[in-house]
Amino acid sequence: MPKKWLKTEGVLDLSDLVRREKLMKIVPVAEVWGIGSKTTAKLTKLGIHSVWDLANQSPQKIQKAFTVVVARTIMELNGTPCLALEEISPNKQQIVCSRSFSRRLTQYQELSHALSEFCSRAAEKLRRQHSLTGCVTVFIRTSPFNPHEPQYQRSASIKLNTATQDTRILITTANRLLTAIFKKGYNYQKCGVQLSYIQSKSAPGQLELFAFQDSGLPTENSPLMAAMDRINNRFPKMISVAATGFDKSWQPKAERISPKYTTDWRELVMVK
Repeated sequence: MPKKWLKTEGVLDLSDLVRREKLMKIVPVAEVWGIGSKTTAKLTKLGIHSVWDLANQSPQKIQKAFTVVVARTIMELNGTPCLALEEISPNKQQIVCSRSFSRRLTQYQELSHALSEFCSRAAEKLRRQHSLTGCVTVFIRTSPFNPHEPQYQRSASIKLNTATQDTRILITTANRLLTAIFKKGYNYQKCGVQLSYIQSKSAPGQLELFAFQDSGLPTENSPLMAAMDRINNRFPKMISVAATGFDKSWQPKAERISPKYTTDWRELVMVK
């Protein structure tokens, strides 16, 4: 809102109660963060048109008619914080990497390439928070918005004998799962990988009685993964376990992505 009012130069002090009340009476309820078009329509039917109208409602009454989110919004508007600020965000308990394709994929090899790329990204996120994953889930699906094409969607999961953060192990495991659920004759629109049973790398792990038998998976190599991450942090996307020589025409186009002025030398503003 302050950005729309040039007189405030992008800053607005609402500590003054009189000024805050005046502002809330002239701002439509639809301007409140989290109040969508459908909620706005329902509130309007109840005679709630402005932010001030909403702030004067009973949170308990509104929660029964709407959701707890709207009730908390009323409390926030009246100065009661409902969400505590976190100086450091907690580690993720679940990591999902997926993407819709720019074109339909029909071959196993194409899906395997895309899935390997997602496994690499998920593994990087896992190592960034110094965690291990104990379960890998893979899913594939056709487009649910095209009823004229044959529909198919499947997922498969496997619990690992030993938790890992090694990209090679995740890619190998994910491709084994993909082999089990892939079917020819379908135009696949999306696939992805989900890592769960996430635990801290420093936490003591449970040893499996038969973990020493050959599973066909690569041996965990933390120094190798750390070296890859250091190189990629300095030279982005220089090394990739998954994408070397792969056809990436399936990747969606990012024509309207925001410029990265502060993180990419190639996108620095040119002054003439």
